[in-house]
Amino acid sequence: MTNDPGLIRILTVDDHPLLRRGIAALVNAEPDMKLVAEASNGREAIAMFRLHRPDVTLMDLQMPDLGGTEAITSIRSEFPNARIIVLTTYTGDVQVLRALKTGAQGYVLKGHVHRELLETIRAVHAGQKRIPADVATELAEHTMDDALTTREIEVLRLIASGNANKQIADQLSIGEATVKSHVTNILSKLGANDRAHAVTIGLKRGIIDLHAS
Repeated sequence: MTNDPGLIRILTVDDHPLLRRGIAALVNAEPDMKLVAEASNGREAIAMFRLHRPDVTLMDLQMPDLGGTEAITSIRSEFPNARIIVLTTYTGDVQVLRALKTGAQGYVLKGHVHRELLETIRAVHAGQKRIPADVATELAEHTMDDALTTREIEVLRLIASGNANKQIADQLSIGEATVKSHVTNILSKLGANDRAHAVTIGLKRGIIDLHAS
């Protein structure tokens, strides 16, 4: 069977079979699109991309084995013209920025798939970038924020795991006074009232992820 040059060939990457099935039904009902392959994690995504060279890839961010951001980086380093749309539940500005910096050209929230996916696929295939309005607003809100340093993110992650300052100091081999100083900076930069509030903001914005290995 020869490939129809008019078809947008699509690879979908997600660890939830039900979602992949829904996307397959949505895509294959369109006269100008065809689902050519599926993958359930980042490693499979890279292998399937090499095999099928799709026109557009739909990539989840949170997956076992290898996450979406790493998979995008790997695919784009090998195929710089790869067109990738992030498909996720995350609106956090840090998650979005990370995906865009790795080379994603579109961002669709899973709750908006039926409303926005097909239009986004066509736009990205045509060389445009597409970010939903609410996600763009979230990005704009934090453009001027003072970003957390790598060490401050480490401290916030350890706070989220339930560690007290002394335990954090021991784990990072730094003084307790240094930890207190980091906590003060974290609260100030995030506009948080206390440690629990800082963790909530960190999770919402995608600065930390409790499921990350």
